[in-house]
Amino acid sequence: MIDTFKSNPAAPSALGLQVPDFTVPATGGEFTLSTHLGKPLVLYFYPKDNTPGCTAQAQQFRDLHSQFVKAGCIVVGVSRDDLKSHESFKAKLGLPFELISDIEGVLCRMFDVVKNKMLYGKKVLGIERSTFLIDGNGILRQEWRSTKADGNAAIVLDAVRKL
Repeated sequence: MIDTFKSNPAAPSALGLQVPDFTVPATGGEFTLSTHLGKPLVLYFYPKDNTPGCTAQAQQFRDLHSQFVKAGCIVVGVSRDDLKSHESFKAKLGLPFELISDIEGVLCRMFDVVKNKMLYGKKVLGIERSTFLIDGNGILRQEWRSTKADGNAAIVLDAVRKL
């Protein structure tokens, strides 16, 4: 079921498709998609807690969080860091939203965000910074792949308001 959701080589994206239900570990307990239906959901994937770009992106989602809430939207960050790292990152930055720990890469595979990247001149597999907007019915409505950390939250907020 997971493999049928992610983009296949013949299709540019999975836009308009139902996102399969999932349950994954998160700060504040498990996160299950189906329990959050009825409201738009922003899933933003980022490479690593406590790195400059990921910190800036999280701060921007934090700073705009009240506007996401006003628009009826839930925001959740996703990385492959463990829950201990997430709890520390969340507390350090005062994040008002949950962070999903995708150590096993379930969501990373589902949303096809693990890519070859260059790190200090070496090819490594890592999360490509990407954000997904899922409507209240669980349909993928918009995606931003290979996005920049700076400004991503504001762009996504604008899209949420247009839903």
